[in-house]
Amino acid sequence: MDLLIACGLDLVFGDPHWLPHPVRFIGALIKRLENALHSAIHRLAPTDNHTGRISRASLEKAAGFVLLSGTAGITVGIAALLLWAAEKVHPLLFHTVNIYLLYTSLAAKCLAAEAMKVYRSLTGKNLRKAREQLAMLVGRDTRELPEAEIIRGVVETTAENTVDGVLSPLFFALMGSLLGGGWGAVAVYAFKAVSTLDSMVGYKNEKYLHLGMASARADDLANYIPARISGMLLPLAAFFTGKSMKNSIRILFRDHRNHPSPNSPWPESAVAGALGVRLGGLGRYEGVVVQKPYIGDATRDFRPEDIPAAVRIMIAAEMLFVLAAFAVGAALTAGTAPAGWGVPTI
Repeated sequence: MDLLIACGLDLVFGDPHWLPHPVRFIGALIKRLENALHSAIHRLAPTDNHTGRISRASLEKAAGFVLLSGTAGITVGIAALLLWAAEKVHPLLFHTVNIYLLYTSLAAKCLAAEAMKVYRSLTGKNLRKAREQLAMLVGRDTRELPEAEIIRGVVETTAENTVDGVLSPLFFALMGSLLGGGWGAVAVYAFKAVSTLDSMVGYKNEKYLHLGMASARADDLANYIPARISGMLLPLAAFFTGKSMKNSIRILFRDHRNHPSPNSPWPESAVAGALGVRLGGLGRYEGVVVQKPYIGDATRDFRPEDIPAAVRIMIAAEMLFVLAAFAVGAALTAGTAPAGWGVPTI
């Protein structure tokens, strides 16, 4: 029940700026650890040359593992401590903290709101504003993008973040809850630590190529199963939102390997097929033009309405997952006492 309440809160309220958000703490923690590790690396290897038998690249890879372990360990420890302390005070406080942690791990409303900002700018014929809003969602250069490319960018990031920001947190909440009520939130924040690390240091540029390697690979691993679950849920979500489930499945099977990432093409191909559009192609990142494999068929031109359609598919996929999770939780908790650390809290 805690997870159902958390999903409802996310869909209604999203992420109010006034509410303290654990991900902001994780981001600040990462920055402090990263700065400390950079200082240590610079002292041990001030240049790119080898120092003794250890190269700077090797030091950065080791530091990246320390950054990953430290961030995840501290985040998980604090989440577990909060839930343990809350349970000692009162069961109601335990559920309140549990719901808060689950709620703040989800990003469906926030993603939908940001996508719809771009949609409203496009329908208002304000391309400049739409480009600026898209730049808040993606890593590519958006300053000269035409309308079709702006729409493509929003559809791609909505599809990809259906896994990162919605299905993966739900998956870890469910898996953790099988161990007991509080462990769902603990597992979610282990994932959020990895996900936040990837968003901050998981880049293949000069600064983070080695330091961010461990975080990027951990993020790939964490999203591996949820991405494939999206391949089952998104075609169903397409059906319930009036889009083509048949074409979603067809493109999913054909194009789910068409991407450098092992996970992104699963939701992107399912959504591309559902909408009947082609994703991928050229993009400019930090001034460098990158050609990504195409996903889907260009059966028609992009339309602004593709953005709310992608958002509806994302929300429907979340609801389908929650219904499945509730069914699992109901089966597991049938005849048990109220949930605490030893009983699943779905």
